[in-house]
Amino acid sequence: MTTPQSTASLQVQLAGGELAGTWTLDPARSTATFRSKSMWGLAPVKGVFGDLEGNAVVSPTGEVTGQIAVATGTLDTKNAKRDTHLRSDDFFLSEKYPAITFSLEKITPAGEGATVSGTLTVRDRSHPISFPVTATLSSDGAVVLDATIQVDRSEFGLTWNQLGMASMKNTVTIHAVFTKS
Repeated sequence: MTTPQSTASLQVQLAGGELAGTWTLDPARSTATFRSKSMWGLAPVKGVFGDLEGNAVVSPTGEVTGQIAVATGTLDTKNAKRDTHLRSDDFFLSEKYPAITFSLEKITPAGEGATVSGTLTVRDRSHPISFPVTATLSSDGAVVLDATIQVDRSEFGLTWNQLGMASMKNTVTIHAVFTKS
């Protein structure tokens, strides 16, 4: 097995059209997690979204568009009562809004990585967002994107906060593996 190619090498392949085509997120190799704090910042809350899907299209000129969706009803924090509450109207309203989506509009080389820009949609609110990402091309030809994103849930109308116990700031970590379709 060879070492994954660097972001710079991946950028050359994008610009040269070598990666042009349709790509599909491999859910078995990808993860989406979140971290937050409750109890006035004393207790960390961690969760994993159990179901995610996505796709991307790379043009012959290296432009990339795509989407990643995480199923809100699959969030697991290892606390059934909290998970039920997170799926309720106070937070994700999973029954009506089954997914959080990120629509990729642009990838721009930046230093050792890239900056990803697009639209994040939670429930019925969408906001533009940009964040750094590291990208590698693995030896099996898969493109691997890793990002850690800071999200203020109040921007998406998720303002429930009994006695000010829960942080509005959340950290979402994505490990997305795309294979060519």
